[in-house]
Amino acid sequence: MTKNMYNYIQEAWKKPDETYVRKLNWERMINWRREKTVTRVEFPTRMDRARNLGYRAKQGFVVARVKVRRGSLRKKRFDGGRVPSKMGVEKITMAKSIQRIAEERAAKHYPNLEVLNSYWVGEDGKHKYYEVILVDPFHPVIMNDSKINWICSSKHKGRVYRGLTSSGKKGRGLLYKGKGAEKVRPSKRARREHGKQK
Repeated sequence: MTKNMYNYIQEAWKKPDETYVRKLNWERMINWRREKTVTRVEFPTRMDRARNLGYRAKQGFVVARVKVRRGSLRKKRFDGGRVPSKMGVEKITMAKSIQRIAEERAAKHYPNLEVLNSYWVGEDGKHKYYEVILVDPFHPVIMNDSKINWICSSKHKGRVYRGLTSSGKKGRGLLYKGKGAEKVRPSKRARREHGKQK
């Protein structure tokens, strides 16, 4: 079976440290570090991943690269009265993933657009970089496209803040089904409230 261009791109990005992607990213990140936190890009860095997640090269679609700090939360140290191990400063991880933070920052930067999805494009010692696909729900091209005009509905407004993107659903545990995932639907909070009422 013959492979198309997207298959070769996909294989290269599966192991970026072992392919030509490593050298490309090394050169790119020199410039990425100097850019602003949210930067609009003309074309996706990973065309195969972008297309899998719904991107199309047409009017109404916007791609933004977002830079987010790596690691756990930055917590203030106590002035006194704590043993260092009990200060609760180190190894305090957010319940929200860094990818979700990147999506929310892109949505905040472009308030008239809705976040469709996002994907990883690189990381260095201090930051992770994600490209976020955004859609203009009021653009005539989007409104007339039967494959994407579902996002024009008012019930999809602010979908990224409600955990409705792929990374949002993953963080909420909605990618799991069956045994062991009985308490994740409709949401963890709803299940907890339901348990209290009983």
